Amino acid sequence: METINRGFEPEVLEEYRRKMERSKKRFIIVDSEDNSDEYVNFNFIGQYEGREVVFDAVIYTLRLHYHSELYEIAEHKAAQRFPNFKNIRYEEDENGDFKALNAEQEEIGLYMAEVMMELEEEEAVKVQEHVDLDPYVDFGVGLDAVLNVEKVTDKVIDRFIQQFNEGTLALDDTLYTFSEEEDSEVER
Repeated sequence: METINRGFEPEVLEEYRRKMERSKKRFIIVDSEDNSDEYVNFNFIGQYEGREVVFDAVIYTLRLHYHSELYEIAEHKAAQRFPNFKNIRYEEDENGDFKALNAEQEEIGLYMAEVMMELEEEEAVKVQEHVDLDPYVDFGVGLDAVLNVEKVTDKVIDRFIQQFNEGTLALDDTLYTFSEEEDSEVER
């Protein structure tokens, strides 16, 4: 039996429309610990395959995407090098301070940092703006957008939604790399 995606239902769409009208915005920020200056989860209404739907969207900066890619590659290399590799999980003590890592975790962390620095120096990782849609989420349609902006602000979100809904969104296909030392983007 196929489950119904409530993100397409007229009463749900109307509920979201009312919330947006009350807030005087085209979107509703999803309350999440992950939200920051560089990453924001929000909902908006748009069209998917000719049908109106609530999009469960995330916009994050190109810089954050770059660092995520570096980290994933470093994790992959650490898993190849260390047979007992597990993601490093920092635990807190009763005072809320981080507990010290054990020797193997420390070695893995240092190795990963070294790999990331080498990748950065070699400019081996390059990223570009993109939008990914996922119609197979439980609610609405998932949308991940990576944009070359310093911060994800209400203005950035509003402009994205307007251009996305109007079909005028033009993504920059330039490949970028970032340098931690310079803390500025380098176009390639």
